[in-house]
Amino acid sequence: MMPPPRIIREPEARSEIARLAHEQFGDMVKAVVDVARELMAVGGELHSDEEAVLLDDGSKQEHLWGINLYPDEPESDWIEYDSMINVRPSQGNRSRDVEDPDVKDSIRRVVNALVTE
Repeated sequence: MMPPPRIIREPEARSEIARLAHEQFGDMVKAVVDVARELMAVGGELHSDEEAVLLDDGSKQEHLWGINLYPDEPESDWIEYDSMINVRPSQGNRSRDVEDPDVKDSIRRVVNALVTE
Protein backbone atom coordinates (compact mmCIF):
# COMPACT_ATOMS: atom_id res chain seq x y z
CA MET A 1 0.00 0.00 0.00
CA MET A 2 1.21 3.47 -0.88
CA PRO A 3 1.70 6.12 1.78
CA PRO A 4 -0.85 8.95 1.72
CA PRO A 5 -0.18 11.89 -0.59
CA ARG A 6 1.67 14.83 0.85
CA ILE A 7 1.41 18.52 0.16
CA ILE A 8 4.45 20.38 -1.13
CA ARG A 9 4.35 24.02 -0.02
CA GLU A 10 8.08 24.84 -0.14
CA PRO A 11 10.66 24.08 -2.84
CA GLU A 12 11.83 20.48 -2.92
CA ALA A 13 14.66 18.83 -4.84
CA ARG A 14 13.79 17.13 -8.09
CA SER A 15 15.80 14.15 -6.83
CA GLU A 16 13.19 13.69 -4.07
CA ILE A 17 10.42 13.63 -6.69
CA ALA A 18 12.49 11.10 -8.65
CA ARG A 19 12.87 8.93 -5.53
CA LEU A 20 9.13 9.00 -4.98
CA ALA A 21 8.50 8.13 -8.64
CA HIS A 22 10.89 5.16 -8.52
CA GLU A 23 9.20 3.86 -5.35
CA GLN A 24 5.71 4.13 -6.82
CA PHE A 25 5.28 3.84 -10.58
CA GLY A 26 8.90 3.55 -11.71
CA ASP A 27 9.38 6.61 -13.88
CA MET A 28 6.38 8.76 -12.91
CA VAL A 29 4.65 10.31 -9.93
CA LYS A 30 1.09 11.64 -9.93
CA ALA A 31 0.49 15.18 -8.69
CA VAL A 32 -2.37 17.63 -8.31
CA VAL A 33 -1.56 21.33 -8.55
CA ASP A 34 -3.56 24.11 -6.91
CA VAL A 35 -2.90 27.00 -9.28
CA ALA A 36 -4.50 29.56 -6.94
CA ARG A 37 -2.65 28.60 -3.75
CA GLU A 38 0.55 27.68 -5.65
CA LEU A 39 1.10 24.30 -4.02
CA MET A 40 0.71 20.68 -5.01
CA ALA A 41 0.09 17.24 -3.60
CA VAL A 42 2.21 14.30 -4.72
CA GLY A 43 2.45 10.61 -4.09
CA GLY A 44 -1.11 9.36 -4.36
CA GLU A 45 -2.10 6.18 -6.09
CA LEU A 46 -4.81 8.16 -7.91
CA HIS A 47 -5.09 11.85 -8.69
CA SER A 48 -8.34 11.80 -6.73
CA ASP A 49 -6.36 10.87 -3.58
CA GLU A 50 -4.23 14.00 -3.93
CA GLU A 51 -7.26 16.06 -4.86
CA ALA A 52 -8.98 14.96 -1.62
CA VAL A 53 -5.93 15.93 0.49
CA LEU A 54 -5.89 19.40 -1.07
CA LEU A 55 -9.66 19.88 -0.69
CA ASP A 56 -9.33 18.94 3.00
CA ASP A 57 -6.54 21.52 3.25
CA GLY A 58 -8.77 24.32 1.93
CA SER A 59 -8.26 24.21 -1.84
CA LYS A 60 -11.16 24.86 -4.20
CA GLN A 61 -12.02 22.25 -6.84
CA GLU A 62 -11.88 24.68 -9.75
CA HIS A 63 -8.20 25.44 -9.03
CA LEU A 64 -7.03 21.80 -8.94
CA TRP A 65 -5.45 20.14 -11.98
CA GLY A 66 -4.04 16.63 -12.25
CA ILE A 67 -0.66 16.00 -13.84
CA ASN A 68 2.00 13.31 -14.07
CA LEU A 69 5.64 14.16 -13.45
CA TYR A 70 8.47 12.24 -15.14
CA PRO A 71 11.50 13.48 -13.17
CA ASP A 72 14.07 11.69 -15.35
CA GLU A 73 12.88 13.50 -18.48
CA PRO A 74 14.19 16.91 -19.63
CA GLU A 75 12.33 19.90 -18.17
CA SER A 76 10.56 20.54 -21.49
CA ASP A 77 8.94 17.08 -21.37
CA TRP A 78 8.59 16.13 -17.72
CA ILE A 79 5.02 17.39 -17.10
CA GLU A 80 2.12 15.44 -18.59
CA TYR A 81 -1.22 17.25 -18.24
CA ASP A 82 -3.39 14.12 -18.14
CA SER A 83 -5.89 13.13 -15.45
CA MET A 84 -9.52 12.13 -15.08
CA ILE A 85 -9.99 14.98 -12.58
CA ASN A 86 -9.32 17.43 -15.44
CA VAL A 87 -12.56 16.50 -17.22
CA ARG A 88 -14.65 19.57 -16.37
CA PRO A 89 -17.12 20.63 -19.03
CA SER A 90 -18.42 23.36 -16.69
CA GLN A 91 -14.98 25.00 -16.90
CA GLY A 92 -14.64 24.38 -20.63
CA ASN A 93 -12.25 21.43 -20.21
CA ARG A 94 -13.82 18.43 -21.94
CA SER A 95 -10.87 16.04 -21.93
CA ARG A 96 -8.34 14.49 -19.55
CA ASP A 97 -5.76 16.93 -20.94
CA VAL A 98 -5.55 20.52 -19.66
CA GLU A 99 -6.77 22.37 -22.74
CA ASP A 100 -6.31 26.03 -21.73
CA PRO A 101 -2.74 27.19 -22.48
CA ASP A 102 -2.93 29.78 -19.68
CA VAL A 103 -3.82 27.08 -17.15
CA LYS A 104 -0.94 24.94 -18.45
CA ASP A 105 1.40 27.92 -17.97
CA SER A 106 0.12 28.38 -14.41
CA ILE A 107 0.67 24.70 -13.64
CA ARG A 108 4.19 24.82 -15.10
CA ARG A 109 5.04 27.94 -13.05
CA VAL A 110 3.86 26.32 -9.81
CA VAL A 111 5.72 23.06 -10.50
CA ASN A 112 8.92 24.88 -11.46
CA ALA A 113 8.74 27.00 -8.29
CA LEU A 114 8.20 23.96 -6.07
CA VAL A 115 10.62 21.50 -7.70
CA THR A 116 14.22 22.66 -7.90
CA GLU A 117 17.27 21.10 -9.52
